[in-house]
Amino acid sequence: MTLPSARAGKICGMSDIDATEEPGTPEVPGVPEDSPGAPATGARSGAATAEAGYAERLNKLQGKKWKKWLNVQAPYRANLRHYRLGRTLDVGCGNGRNLGALPAGSVGVDHNPHLVASARSLGLESYTTEELFASPELSAPGSFDAILAAHLIEHMSFEEARAVLATYLPLVRRGGKVVFITPQERGYASDPTHIAFTDFAALQRLSDNLGLLTVRQYSFPLPRSFGKVFIYNEFNHAAQVPANPRLMPGSAPRAE
Repeated sequence: MTLPSARAGKICGMSDIDATEEPGTPEVPGVPEDSPGAPATGARSGAATAEAGYAERLNKLQGKKWKKWLNVQAPYRANLRHYRLGRTLDVGCGNGRNLGALPAGSVGVDHNPHLVASARSLGLESYTTEELFASPELSAPGSFDAILAAHLIEHMSFEEARAVLATYLPLVRRGGKVVFITPQERGYASDPTHIAFTDFAALQRLSDNLGLLTVRQYSFPLPRSFGKVFIYNEFNHAAQVPANPRLMPGSAPRAE
């Protein structure tokens, strides 16, 4: 990606709730050190996410027949529709799993060209970062109603996440919506490319630092207590770009 830091460009850009089942070394609260599939940290965690091998792994995991038969993504797609985001920029769209559930006119962006190609093969509008910012129409200020960053932030340090998201925020209109989704303990420990466990408090800090107004935080699809055992439990953080640029970030409501 063409981003404020070279390392951030290497590690951001995929929605990867299914990118699991890899060994590593965990650094996450509540997950034992011998937990299978625990994540690595540092350069190792980010270097692979732009490569063809990562895209192949993600496509293989998400393409498992039993997941299609059971339609396991149905509740997560319904959750996205519940936000009523409007025309959305899906930052880190991966192979388009979330993008396909977003309103008409939504656009995906990812630093992995192989994943962008996968999304396009499904008929979705997806671009690499370079392509997005090379287009005056796509990168026009205020051209989107919302930003979705799902299973992206945990791949970066706080500073990197802030720099990456700050690059895209000008593309959202005033009063527009911003949604962050990150994995809870068991999901975080399942992917070796995760480097920063990002819970409600961390998402609030990031949101405030970006000048956003927090609207709601909740655990999905199960209550927060299931995060240590259910691999697909997620932190959801809904925020808003201030309609008045003079407004300061507000305090988060009690997380649900």
